[in-house]
Amino acid sequence: MADLDGVFRLFTAAIAEMNRNNIPQWDELYPDRAILSEDIEKNQLFVGMAEGEIASVYVLNSECDEEYKNGDWRYPNASFCVIHRLCVNPKFQNRGIGNLTMRHIEAQIKQEGFESVRLDAFTRNPYALKMYDKLGYVIVGTADWRKGRFFLMEKKL
Repeated sequence: MADLDGVFRLFTAAIAEMNRNNIPQWDELYPDRAILSEDIEKNQLFVGMAEGEIASVYVLNSECDEEYKNGDWRYPNASFCVIHRLCVNPKFQNRGIGNLTMRHIEAQIKQEGFESVRLDAFTRNPYALKMYDKLGYVIVGTADWRKGRFFLMEKKL
């Protein structure tokens, strides 16, 4: 079971780093401690470790927000998993941890029999968008939430 305090510290540090980079994707309202606690209780939150520390965190399930209906999904009949709240510890950023984490996720869910991956990415987060593009994710629509517009993205495994 993931360490809630450690996970929350990672998100707090990542939010501060995103703010320094003018990426207002997350804040004290989302994702908050209650959301992360619920992710852990549902066994949907996973951590990647490096050098004895939490290097990355992500949530994996088949739950889609209502806004996902705006997607023109390329594989509408394929079984899919949704990645939520992918977060890399600022200490490990620019070291390929996000890419490594995504490749691990893809291998894990492919092994579990899923055919595609869906996610959303903040349109003002150039680092995430570049990574997802390099990994072969395709923009299939947009969603508008409290913090702004997000791209809906999909990849066939």
